[in-house]
Amino acid sequence: MNWTDEGLILGGRRFGEGGLIIDVLTKTRGRRSGLVYGGASRARRAQYEAGNTVSLSWTGRLEEQLGRFDVAEASRERASRVLDDAGALSAISAVTTLLRGALDEGDAAGSALYEATTILLDQIEAREVWPALYVRWELGLLSALGFGLDLDECALSGANDGLTHVSPKTGRAVRGSEAEEYVSRLLRLPGFLVTPGAPVGVDDIADGLALTGYFIEARVFNGMNRAVPAQRAQLVARLLKRT
Repeated sequence: MNWTDEGLILGGRRFGEGGLIIDVLTKTRGRRSGLVYGGASRARRAQYEAGNTVSLSWTGRLEEQLGRFDVAEASRERASRVLDDAGALSAISAVTTLLRGALDEGDAAGSALYEATTILLDQIEAREVWPALYVRWELGLLSALGFGLDLDECALSGANDGLTHVSPKTGRAVRGSEAEEYVSRLLRLPGFLVTPGAPVGVDDIADGLALTGYFIEARVFNGMNRAVPAQRAQLVARLLKRT
C-alpha cells in the first residue's frame, strides 16, 4: 500500500542505526507515523524539525503497521525562522506536542485541524498576533476532538450578549451578572473569543489560556490518563511573563 500527502512534522524519535520514526499531521489522513531511513543523520536533521511542512509518501503492507516515509525537502520551515524568539519556538513546541499527545494514529480529527494549525504556525513571526490565534486554536482543538465549548448564548437566560464566563462543568457560556453567587466557580471568558474585533490585552490572553487549558486537561488528557504535555505550561509561562 502507498499514498502521498502534505504533512506537518510533529516530532520524531531515533530508530536503529540512523533511522528516525516521525509523527506527522497529514492534510487528509490525520496523524500518521512512519520510518525515515537515515533521517537521524546530521545532514537531514533540520528537515524533520517539528513545525515544518513537507510533502511525503508512505509505503507499507498495512495501514495499521509502521510503514516507511519518503520525505521531500521541507516546503515550509518554521523553527529556523524564529531562532531568536523563544516565545515563538515555545509555541511551535506546544502545538506539535499537544497534537502528538491528543491524536491517535489515523485519527480523523487531525485532518480537521490541519488548516487551522498551519495558519497559526504561518503567523508565528507576528509577535503581536499569534498569542490570540493560539488561544483560538486550542478552542478548535477541543471542538475537533468532540469537546467543543458552547459560547453562543447564556446557559441561564439564552441571551447572546454580555457573556463573561464559562461553566467548568458544562462548558457553556453564562452572564456573570446572572450567576452572581456562583461566579467565583466559573472560568472567565475573554471578549475576543465571542466578539470579532474585540481588543486583546494581557488579561484576555491569560483568561483565554486558563479557559482552554482547563478543558484540555479535564476533557482530553485526563480521559486518556495522560498529563498535558509540559511544553504547554512552558508556553503559558513565557506568554504571561512576556505580556
